[in-house]
This record gives sequence, C-alpha cells and structure tokens, in this order.
Amino acid sequence: MSVPPVPSDVAQALSRHPAGIQEQLLDIRQMIFATASATEGVGPLTETLKWGEPAYLTEKSRSGTTIRLGVSKLAPDRPAIFLNCRTNLIENFKAHFADAFAFEGNRALIIPASARPADTPIALCLRMALTYHRRGKDQN
Repeated sequence: MSVPPVPSDVAQALSRHPAGIQEQLLDIRQMIFATASATEGVGPLTETLKWGEPAYLTEKSRSGTTIRLGVSKLAPDRPAIFLNCRTNLIENFKAHFADAFAFEGNRALIIPASARPADTPIALCLRMALTYHRRGKDQN
C-alpha cells in the first residue's frame, strides 16, 4: 500500500501547527500507512478528521483502535499520538518505552521535540494500536 496524498481537510488541520511539528506529524502519518500495509489483517485505512485532528481508522477490518494526530495541551510544542483512553495501550507503552516518550494520562504518546519519529519505537506502538482488537485482553 502506498501512502495516499494528504486530503485537503487533513492538510488544513495540519497547517495550524508550526512547520517542525507539521513535518513530524506528516512523518508519523507516513509511518501509520506503512505499518498498516506491512501488518497482516489490518487492511486499508480510513483517513478523516476527529475533533479537528487527523484520524486513522481500521474501518474495514476493525482490527485496531483509532489513531489521532495532534499536540497535547500539556506539551503544545511537541507532536502527539492520541489513542482511545479506554484501551490499555498507553499503559503498556509507559511500561516498555518510558525513556522514549512522554505521556498524557492514558490517552497520548508525546514525541520528543528533537526526535525523528523513525528513530523512536513509534512503529511498534502503531502496530499495537492497529491490531488492538485482534488480540485478547490479556495480550494488550
């Protein structure tokens, strides 16, 4: 699966952020599509806006939870990946990647300002989010 062009509404939402954050969010967007493509059973993604932010859904396969991109109120100068707060994904990421990211409660993974997304374990976190519903509760 190739990365589709950025839809105009998503581009407009991203344009509200400073250039550096936009670039990091676009890198993460590319990683979301690449990870979905490389992960069996995920299938095509739906790209839309939720709460005015780019969101990625496994609508067809229903394999994962929604992934949303933006910035956290706690760290408005850094990009963030938001996940459904009713999952245990952020809790698991805290246990495994506490040195790589900051977190906002049980809803956001905050990317270090100086980090290139490809240099962090984001792809693994994305894979876990994109397959969340395929695994049993004890495996999440």
